[in-house]
Amino acid sequence: MPKANIHPTWYPEAKVICNGEVVATVGSTQPELHVDVWSGNHPFYTGTQKIIDAEGRVERFMRKYGMVEDGKPLPMATVPLLTKDVKPTASEKAEAKAAEKGKGKKKK
Repeated sequence: MPKANIHPTWYPEAKVICNGEVVATVGSTQPELHVDVWSGNHPFYTGTQKIIDAEGRVERFMRKYGMVEDGKPLPMATVPLLTKDVKPTASEKAEAKAAEKGKGKKKK
């Protein structure tokens, strides 16, 4: 048996209110839920969503990193590599040093 008087009051017919209008009833621990957006007025669910993308992300990336010439993508063989000089970490240095030490030794 659960402890008495520790659980919130359950409202099985709580009203969901958006812009002063009851849009749904749900179960909740509050008698009324005031929301700004719900599926009935959200552009994604109503089909009125407008996607404004004047320039695609891929095209923008390719232009930014020099992968486009005269508006056409470059062949992959001519695309410059996007690498930077990376300094080895201390553990990588230690591994390289250990490998160097082990080179001259003979295995028994």
